Amino acid sequence: MPEDEHWMRVALQMAAEAFAADEAPIGAIIVRDGVLIASARNERNERRDPLAHAELTAIARAASDLGDWRLERCCLYVTLEPCPMCAGAIVQARIPRLVFGAADPKAGACGSLYRITEDARLNHRVETIGGVLAPECGAILTRFFAEQRAKGKK
Repeated sequence: MPEDEHWMRVALQMAAEAFAADEAPIGAIIVRDGVLIASARNERNERRDPLAHAELTAIARAASDLGDWRLERCCLYVTLEPCPMCAGAIVQARIPRLVFGAADPKAGACGSLYRITEDARLNHRVETIGGVLAPECGAILTRFFAEQRAKGKK
């Protein structure tokens, strides 16, 4: 959908900011009723915090801005398929819709390894759409990690 591509490009801008900050280039935004309400990027190294994933930061900001932990009528756009921790937070925040770019075959919990956001055993399920602008979302990650390897970093 053109609207999904538009918002994914905004998330990609956040990923580019992460890249510039020497963080894994993952960006996330939350949109409600066609309005951007939160944006974030990976900040794990900067904050020395294993929880500082783009998705978790965006969820926290959106909840704060809306004054409610239930992010109803929201859509989370993220450039990489969420991990189990982030997928669990998406369910807990009652986000009804998730759109991600690149699949993550090593840690993805929204289709690749697990389907946490769509698990009928949980009390909330999330409409999950993957692959939106996947080539662009994957390319920035590939470039970042190639540069990291060339620098001898982890």
